Amino acid sequence: MLYIVSTPIGNLKDITLRALEVLKSVDLIACEDTRHSKILLGHYGIKTPTTSFYQHNRFTKGDYLIKLLKEGKNVALVSDAGTPGILDPGYNLIHLAIKNNIQTTVIPGPTAFVDALVLSGKPAHEFFFAGFLPNRPQARRNRLQALAKLKSTIIFYESCHRILATLEDMQAVFGEKEIAVVRELTKKFEEIKRGSAKEVLGYFVKQGPRGEFVIIV
Repeated sequence: MLYIVSTPIGNLKDITLRALEVLKSVDLIACEDTRHSKILLGHYGIKTPTTSFYQHNRFTKGDYLIKLLKEGKNVALVSDAGTPGILDPGYNLIHLAIKNNIQTTVIPGPTAFVDALVLSGKPAHEFFFAGFLPNRPQARRNRLQALAKLKSTIIFYESCHRILATLEDMQAVFGEKEIAVVRELTKKFEEIKRGSAKEVLGYFVKQGPRGEFVIIV
């Protein structure tokens, strides 16, 4: 069995009893970053062996993990935070397991964009998860202009290094439309700012952007 295990996005207490049970019982845990995952595993006294499974080894390590699964081993897949398979190489292993007719199941838990959407208070009956915007300014602006045609709530991930540039482009594209920016979900300095892109931009220019961001438009 391949267990797709959701792990906390910040607060280590945000893990289910079932997730802990699975992580203790499997033969191997495939981690996006073993150093990061060992913080969580150590906190709960979990001594299951780990192996890395990340962007640059996903093909060779994927074949190795499929071989173990075919031999009858149970493997848990975890990302650095949240639910594997969303904007991380976990998707490749899940897809490979399905192609090889390996039984898979998911252990549900935190997902940053869902939690941020709920906290934002924006309409959640129909939404589009856009992930990360392009790095290049013109490509980013073009992407925002295309997404502005949607009639649903739109959700973005952004880093502290690009949040100011992204908010500048959102100001140009979305004007006075109210947005919500959620920072450091579930962590000590969790924060949400609501207002136009211009207002939110002004706040973070003054405060200095730190941490991980989710933007809801």
